[in-house]
Amino acid sequence: MTAFVTGDPDASAIALPPRPNPRIFMRICLTTFRRAICAFLLLAVPAQAADAPMLETAMAKVFTVHSADSEDRFLGSAFLWGDGTVAISNAHVVGAAQEVRLTDAAGQQQIGRVIAADPSRDVAVIAVTSGGQGGLIPAATPPQLGAEVWALGAPMDVEFSVTAGRVSGLDRQVEPASPIRMIQHDAALNPGSSGGPLVDATGALVGMNSQIADGSRMFIGIAYAIPARDLARIVQGLIAETLPPLPQLGLTARPVSRQLAEALGIAATGLLVDAITPASLAETAGLCPGDVILALNGAAIAKPGDLAFALEAAQQQGQLDLTVLRGGAVVILMADIATVDSPLTLRDISNPQRRKEYTLQDLGLTLNGARITAVRANSPALSAGLTATETILQIDGQAPQSQATESFAQPVLLLVQGATGTRHVLIDPWATGKSLHPVGGANVLDRDVVVF
Repeated sequence: MTAFVTGDPDASAIALPPRPNPRIFMRICLTTFRRAICAFLLLAVPAQAADAPMLETAMAKVFTVHSADSEDRFLGSAFLWGDGTVAISNAHVVGAAQEVRLTDAAGQQQIGRVIAADPSRDVAVIAVTSGGQGGLIPAATPPQLGAEVWALGAPMDVEFSVTAGRVSGLDRQVEPASPIRMIQHDAALNPGSSGGPLVDATGALVGMNSQIADGSRMFIGIAYAIPARDLARIVQGLIAETLPPLPQLGLTARPVSRQLAEALGIAATGLLVDAITPASLAETAGLCPGDVILALNGAAIAKPGDLAFALEAAQQQGQLDLTVLRGGAVVILMADIATVDSPLTLRDISNPQRRKEYTLQDLGLTLNGARITAVRANSPALSAGLTATETILQIDGQAPQSQATESFAQPVLLLVQGATGTRHVLIDPWATGKSLHPVGGANVLDRDVVVF
């Protein structure tokens, strides 16, 4: 086909290509689109399919951690380590507990005995029965910046959850008093994730999730894990009873910022001592408020975290050599670090005397027959969610007769009738968990209650 451009006497003929058939053109576009989608799926599906077995294998070695008592309080997460005879978690997860209840992904429960805990490094070791399977295998090499990682555990008590992210930072010393440089990542962590494993694309252990960024209890995009290489050293030391606790210097100090350095007329380096604890190692060495610590055993102290690593290294030598700036002059102070005969183990737990029996009145209830007429402020009854608008129908499954004035030596279960119907309320005066308070006439914060 030939077209002519009109309106111009000098116009020349321009040859145009044939117009394509619309149906054929649409068919070509659809075919191209389908091929692109198929190519994308062929690339994406194998990666997802490859992740599933790896994550299932790793999750089979993860536990949820609860208190080993009738309260069954949720504490956090843990996972199998080494040959599977122990599990590890954070020291802040187990707290002062000597035993914890562990549940695996298959629903199997066992009572694990806490055999060692290191609060300074935030690692705890729990003796378990693994059923013949070993623990997670540490990665052969440390993770690289940007590497994909998965966090396994029970955030917010949502058990056996997995979140994905990437390593967003390396060698982060989150706690200046702890000689640990953590892995920073952005796989979502929340309360309950602590003690769970961080694994790589092969399912190998990268670290143990331990903290989220300061400023919020909830995940804000920054999470921290103790590296697997540090875990290997710490756990082995706790099991072999060769890892001593970090010495406590007994001082508070702050970094010498540029502003402080200008005020003092010194270089902006070292730690300015604020206070000294009486009868502490720092006082024995002769440190005073106002001193600037420049080095410990020859290791320069440029920032607060350097002191923890220098102190850990000096512990092996049994002696402290402190280089201090005092009144414009450099002073050398020395002190012996007392040797520790026993390794880091569970703290002694003293059992305070508690009341062995109680009545419903002791729990904070004022009764008129079986009707509740008042609930005392800050009482176990109020914490359990009882209100002055309810009537007791049963006490421990029995009609309320003489039990209303009876003394109980164990938690008591009440069936009460209120404006919204009947419900059970368990009152435990010895409970150590967080108190729950009634909202809108019902204990809506009680997670044991499920609405179907």
